[in-house]
Amino acid sequence: MTTIDHTVQPHALPPETQDKVLVIIPCLNEVNYIERIVTFCFSETTHSDSLVVVADGGSCDGTLDILNQLQNVHRNLVVLNNPKKIQSSGVNLAVTTYGTDFEVFIRIDVHADYPAGYISSLIHEQKTTQAASVVVSMDTQGKTAKQKLIAATQNSALGNGGSGHRNSLSEGQWVEHGHHALMHTQTFLQVQGYDESFSHNEDAELDARITQQGGKIWLTASTGLTYYPRESFAGLFKQYKGYGSGRCKTLFKHKMKPKLRQLIPVFVFPAVALSIFSFLTPIVAIPALAWLLLVLFTGALISKPKTLSGSARYLIGVPAIVMHFAWSLGFCQQCLKQLFVNHKPSTKQVATNES
Repeated sequence: MTTIDHTVQPHALPPETQDKVLVIIPCLNEVNYIERIVTFCFSETTHSDSLVVVADGGSCDGTLDILNQLQNVHRNLVVLNNPKKIQSSGVNLAVTTYGTDFEVFIRIDVHADYPAGYISSLIHEQKTTQAASVVVSMDTQGKTAKQKLIAATQNSALGNGGSGHRNSLSEGQWVEHGHHALMHTQTFLQVQGYDESFSHNEDAELDARITQQGGKIWLTASTGLTYYPRESFAGLFKQYKGYGSGRCKTLFKHKMKPKLRQLIPVFVFPAVALSIFSFLTPIVAIPALAWLLLVLFTGALISKPKTLSGSARYLIGVPAIVMHFAWSLGFCQQCLKQLFVNHKPSTKQVATNES
């Protein structure tokens, strides 16, 4: 198992000092990964009253057969049917069903690797800081050549815009958002959990509600995870289009102002769309062309030899182009939807006007 290298070592607590904890694994068709991640969770939760809940969204690839076998080995493994399928609804259902017996719960994602002592380290950090949520940094890695290229982009400022939880940390810090790891159960229930209307960016939207109600989010440097990105540009495009849409939806819902690193990519899609009219005058193609060249040049400039070998290290701007365009497209489409919904008269208003 690949683990992230941190300057500060995880606070692995002896088994007899560990608290009972609820571990939630959202899952859908993960036949190749589910046994590994469930086995890891039970190696981390040594308290006899801890519970591991797999919220399955209707797997049909043999995942449920493996889980049934694992239940014969682990008496504290629960398989929960998640009819809404999406991760946020799976976590919500698991917390509302089992969470009241646990002070905190841990969210585990199937497509990630975790270091030994991950869960006990999170519990230690929460006890020390009394944070409503403890989030972690992500070290993105790839296995195939294309996945390594995408990972290198996501680890760079060109791909993450300097986001705190996408970078290595020497010490923990208070943040507004990060990759969800541990959540104080009562806080989660008080803010009514994830908004299930969000297919993407539901974590940032939840963080906004937590901070608005006075909760604090701690980005720990004591542990983290290794994340494996999409293996194709098509999958990457779909993912980042969803991210853009979700970010826009969050901004509208909470009347938030976008940060500069979020605002700049918004103009990518309009610039590309404007270039369609270059047959009328070539000047309208300049913004899109300038963006393309800037991204490719910056990618080649900031590439690191240790990350990619050969000429591939100069190509990290290529996935960035896909990510920027998809994010901007999703953001702009959602923005139009939000404006339409906000200005659409309600049925009651129409009836009043007609009367």
